[in-house]
This record gives sequence, C-alpha cells and structure tokens, in this order.
Amino acid sequence: MAACTRSFRRVLTGCHKSLLISNGQCSTNVSQIVPKQVPVRQFAAVKAVKKEQKEQKDEKQKVIKERKIDDTNRHKPFGLTAWEPIDDVYITRFYPKPVYDAETAIGMLKKFQQLDFTYPKQPIYIDLKLDMKLEKKKKVDPFVSTVHLPHSFKTDVNKVVVFTENAEDAKVAKENGAAFVGGAELVQKILDDEIQADFYVAVPDILPRLLTLKNKLRKKFPKSKRGSVGTNIPKMLELFKTGHEYLVERDCYILTKMATLDMPTEQIIDNLDTIIKDVCSHRPLNLGPFIERAIICSATSEALLFKIEQFLPKIEEEDEK
Repeated sequence: MAACTRSFRRVLTGCHKSLLISNGQCSTNVSQIVPKQVPVRQFAAVKAVKKEQKEQKDEKQKVIKERKIDDTNRHKPFGLTAWEPIDDVYITRFYPKPVYDAETAIGMLKKFQQLDFTYPKQPIYIDLKLDMKLEKKKKVDPFVSTVHLPHSFKTDVNKVVVFTENAEDAKVAKENGAAFVGGAELVQKILDDEIQADFYVAVPDILPRLLTLKNKLRKKFPKSKRGSVGTNIPKMLELFKTGHEYLVERDCYILTKMATLDMPTEQIIDNLDTIIKDVCSHRPLNLGPFIERAIICSATSEALLFKIEQFLPKIEEEDEK
C-alpha cells in the first residue's frame, strides 16, 4: 500500500512541473536561446513577377498579330480546310471566298435574277475599298467625283443651276439645258428651298457672292476640284446633266450604282472600267494599287468578289533613248 502511495505522489509531482513549464516559467529561458523567426511578406515581389509575365504575354500576342502568313506555297489556306471545295455542297466558312472575273460575276448576277424571278431592271452596285495612304504618313482626303459614263442608265436628266451674271453666258447656259440660270438673286431662293437642283455650277467671278450658300449646299457647292467652276459652260452642263456622282464614305469605301441588270454585259464592263479608272486618278500610280478589294452585286443578289487587274491603269514607261 505504501508503495502505491509513493508512485501516485511521483505522478502528481511530474504533472505539476509540466504545468509550470507550459505557463511560461521555462519559456523565457528558451526564447532567449532560440531566436524568433518572423515571416516576411513578399507580396510586392509576387506582383512584380506577375507584371513581367503579363508583359511577356502581351509581347507574344503582339508578335502573333503582326506576323503575316504567306499562303502562296501552302497546300491549304491558313485556318481553313482547303483552297477550293471538291463538290458543290460545302460550308462556306471553311473555304476562302472565291474571286471571279468581272464577266463571270456579271453573268452570275444575271442568272441569280432569273432563278429568283426578281425585277430584271434592278441596279447593279460596286463596293470598293481604297488604300488612302500616301508618302510620309499622309492620306488621301475623302473626295467626291462626277464621271460621264459611256452607257447611261438614268431615265431622268439631272437638274443643273448655273451661276453667272454675264448675259451671254446666261444665254449659252439656257441653250444647253440649264434648269436655272442667274446671279446673286438666286441665293435667297435656294436658301428658302424655292430652287432645288442636283448640281450647281458657276463661273469664277461670282464665287465671292455665293459664300452664304456653303452651309446650305455643303458638298454640292461649286468647286474647281470637282469641275463645277469654270468658263466652259457647255462642257460643264454636258458633264453634270448626264454625269454620275460617287463619293468616298467611312474614310475609305465607295458604294455606288454603275448599271442596271438588263444592260448587255459589254456595256456594264465599260461603265465599270470608267469608274475604276476615275477612282484611281485620285492617287499617284507609283504608290501601288489604289483599290484593295472590289465587290459587285445587284439589289437582290449576294455580293461577289471580282478581279480588278484588267481595269487598273498602267504606268506609261518612257522609251529609253
């Protein structure tokens, strides 16, 4: 019995000592010997690493975007199935859009009209995308042009106003089919919408008296660049009475009518050739092709890409002496 009592006392004594150590009596001595290891924050370093990784990723994406893939010697175009489908039933997004000759594209538009039973005299449109770049980071300003088509498709003659105060010029203008002829007295009538016309031409002497019409007429205001200011009134009337006007929209696009679907293919080609050559005259030929992409369509048909190489003007080479 005495032995059991002694062993029990020893157990109680050991437990009491362990409690004292846990309460801090011995922890002070240990802390003086072993230095404390305080964790250091490294958030800034992690942020810098992430920033560098993001910059590297952006540089890689930029290189991928700038890389131009040459498909000339490839067995198939990049990202598509093949250059041409093997049959007449295929998913269009898996193949590049075909580019047709102008004659073939016009023939397809005529066939679409017959298959769809649409209006046979519907207009034909062309959509051109232009390269407006010039030398030294300059650009071609959006322009408006009037061209005389070899085969007119309009049924009505354009109304033309001639500004002149010379009696002889006024007589010549009336004889050549001007809708309205006069001087400064026409300004107020135009502002009040009593006179409305498709085109306005003027002789150079009267231009200072027409400045109040600039905000009213805007692009139709007579300008020498457009050929609506000059002394040859019969020539200007011949151009603007039956002329076809087109303009550059959204900085680099031209969308304009050029013919009707019932016209012979040869006449449509002549009108197309005239418009493209007139468009190319607004930028020097030595800077390369002015037209980047050409589309033709009718009012109810799908759009077709067509080749324009045969219509582009060529640089005349000087004969070597």
